[in-house]
Amino acid sequence: MKDQLTHFNEQNRARMVDVSEKDMTKREAVAESKIVMKPETLARIREGRVEKGDVLAVAQVAGVMAAKKTWEIIPMCHPLPLTGIDIRFTFENETTLSLEASVRTTGRTGVEMEALTAVSAAALTVYDMCKAMDKAMIIGPTCLVSKTGGKSGDFRRGEN
Repeated sequence: MKDQLTHFNEQNRARMVDVSEKDMTKREAVAESKIVMKPETLARIREGRVEKGDVLAVAQVAGVMAAKKTWEIIPMCHPLPLTGIDIRFTFENETTLSLEASVRTTGRTGVEMEALTAVSAAALTVYDMCKAMDKAMIIGPTCLVSKTGGKSGDFRRGEN
């Protein structure tokens, strides 16, 4: 059954799924988030005038590090050999910063959680670095945009 929850055993207890029988395939996942803030906060980020440093550079490194450590903080995730991680930022308007994370691997399980963790950590880092000037920032929505590879096939938000 396609919608069967695989992270539970026959006793309805949580378990880490055994992926040893799955095929090795090329996999990619893309996740996105947004941060809404005061126009002056976003202007300072864009202009590099935040006292703590280059907000986007630090957030980018945080996102990469988070993707690599997802298995350490999400209990049922497998440790994966990631082959690529990219974090991108877009100034959507005068109050909204968009963040996108792409994560790739060749393996037996997907990288959706790694992409979601990367974009979440990057957004939280922006908040952390700017909270002194804008505690009212809003993070989200955060979502999976797409994923390719694996037994369940491809997914693209809005098409499924």
